[in-house]
Amino acid sequence: MSATPVRFRDPLSKEYEFTDSMLVRCPRCDGMAHFDRRPAHAPDADAVSYRQRRLVCPSCGLARNPSCAHPVLWLRTRTRHGEVWAYNLEHLDLLRRFVAASLRERPPWYEHGRKMTYVARLPAWIKRAKNRDEVLRAIDRIRASVVTG
Repeated sequence: MSATPVRFRDPLSKEYEFTDSMLVRCPRCDGMAHFDRRPAHAPDADAVSYRQRRLVCPSCGLARNPSCAHPVLWLRTRTRHGEVWAYNLEHLDLLRRFVAASLRERPPWYEHGRKMTYVARLPAWIKRAKNRDEVLRAIDRIRASVVTG
């Protein structure tokens, strides 16, 4: 009897949903830092709220509003096919569950208006079953870098 396939249902998330909190490389000490986007406090209730960026490094104590929009991501590694990366651990977990699944499901296009979700936009080499083991090893290396980093 064959084993039950690991099932993945597309949560219909978009890539930008993971960008509020990212793990990045500190520009000062090259350690792991947090890059957060939070709504700014508007002094007036009628004022439009904007997004404030903040980079905080627990290793060297750097805390500032960075001048660049996206610092270098911490959660990334290269494979022979291309680069595997994630914004944060939640994003990495979604990618791992998708790659590990042998049965990948999504609602039919006519059931929702969100046609190009994050997993639908992944490169073909990540989606291929023949690359599954290599991509999972890369994801495990990335996960280990958070513990040792």
